[in-house]
Amino acid sequence: MTNGAQALMKTLVDAGVEVCFTNPGTSEMHFVAALDSEPKMKAVLALFEGVATGAADGYARMADKPAATLLHLGCGLGNGLANLHNARKGKVPVVNIVGDHATYHVKYDAQLQSDIETVARNVSPGFVRTSQSTAELCNDAAEAVAAARNVPRQVATLILPADVSWGDGGIPAAPLPPTVAPCADDATVGAISNAIRSGGKTAFLLGGQALREPALLAAAKIAAHSGVRLLAETFPTRIERGAGLPAVERIAYLAELAGVQLADIEHLIVVDSKAPVSFFAYPGKQSYLAPEGCQVHTLASPEQDAVASLEKLATALGAGNNAPALQAAQRPARPRGRLTAEKVCKAVGHLLPENAIIVDESNTSGLMLNAMTSGCPRHDMITLTGGAIGQGLPNAIGAAIACPDRPVIALIGDGTAMYTIQSLWTMAREQLNVTSIIFNNASYSVLNIELERVGAEEIGPKAKAQLDLTGPVLNFAQLAQGMGVHAVQVSTTEDLLKALEYAQAHPGPHLIEAMVPEALNGVKRKILPWVLRSLPNLPLSVTRALKRKIAP
Repeated sequence: MTNGAQALMKTLVDAGVEVCFTNPGTSEMHFVAALDSEPKMKAVLALFEGVATGAADGYARMADKPAATLLHLGCGLGNGLANLHNARKGKVPVVNIVGDHATYHVKYDAQLQSDIETVARNVSPGFVRTSQSTAELCNDAAEAVAAARNVPRQVATLILPADVSWGDGGIPAAPLPPTVAPCADDATVGAISNAIRSGGKTAFLLGGQALREPALLAAAKIAAHSGVRLLAETFPTRIERGAGLPAVERIAYLAELAGVQLADIEHLIVVDSKAPVSFFAYPGKQSYLAPEGCQVHTLASPEQDAVASLEKLATALGAGNNAPALQAAQRPARPRGRLTAEKVCKAVGHLLPENAIIVDESNTSGLMLNAMTSGCPRHDMITLTGGAIGQGLPNAIGAAIACPDRPVIALIGDGTAMYTIQSLWTMAREQLNVTSIIFNNASYSVLNIELERVGAEEIGPKAKAQLDLTGPVLNFAQLAQGMGVHAVQVSTTEDLLKALEYAQAHPGPHLIEAMVPEALNGVKRKILPWVLRSLPNLPLSVTRALKRKIAP
């Protein structure tokens, strides 16, 4: 007779969930055993729950369908929370299966007993459910998958008590039909058409599905017809870019530089995004970044069809036949000289293979990455949507499993790498075609910058020590080798290029540890806050030139 876990496995596969990233415990053993009952379900073991959740996120971004996670009780879910936060902010479909104690065991308040539903609501506010019986389990699972998959895509959490899992009489449930996302209505399209025709400076702020090729082409036709600028969210869930696609300017991370980009915009049209705000609050500075007097219009919310809405707007403006401006093919020259973070980005652009996936969690070391890869062969880029560091290496796992025929290049800061370093073991176990580049500058460099920007007084030795990763300097090449990943440490530009060329010639997991100075260090870091404070008093042409110099 089929038990609950076996029926659940069949329900998940029939609904299109074919990969499960696992970190199980005792309460999940019947689910683990059921994996062998369903040949269509791939199981990938992670040594930390944050790796499992981040991998599920990366998989869904590239596969356009949810993966499952298998997590052990509330503590396991809590360990995976940071990357589920990133998935929530990125509107990424993930289905969490969280084991729980048997229903009759809960009243004893055993050592691992916790309120799982409360933990889950932080990252999956739209769907949290504890299955109460084996008979109800599969219907609950079908609803969880539908909730994750339908717009707005989200993290759904299904809590699975052990006795519901091992109980007999499980009956698989059929997948629920997908919902159809509505298009922008006529009144909205008409109002935005009038705003564009008004002659005021106008820009799109694109996010989510609006950063895929069909939507980009529709937006670029409008840009060609009506002069609308194309802007993207600071941290896109997934952006398709490179030669032959429209070029889009991402909003800068630093609020002062974002203000420069938006300074003269009179109409900002958001598409599967929201009006820009600063990442943090700063004394005496604005949190809301749209300039005073700018009207913000929503063409398509996350609940709507971004592509259809942009195409409808293009038709209304008479822009449907306009030829979009496309990025010309170009690569940076082969870098030479002393190794720096900028030259690492330049080397990636110089050697980027066709159809690659870039996972970017390089933080300050990657300031030049966009500029160095803009005209490279077509590729996708995944970024840190929720700001919770430790996403990059797990995302690379998921992306490589979703797209086994595509090379994945992950650019990771040294501090962020240590959050989910266990990812390297899973890469080796699964023999994934991932090249991880760790920028080792022995510093939480971005926090050194923020320490200056927030206006903190009396920055003494204890404060500085909290942002310093020297003593000892981490050795990522040795860490990677200890987990079965081929790894080299490089301190010259020539050695970096050789390592990248070797990794491309020998698919499989590689790690390149690039020993670089901080991208913004010494004098640069000291003058940056002064430059940022001066921006409002400078001519716009000057401030935009400075912005291109600091973060192109």
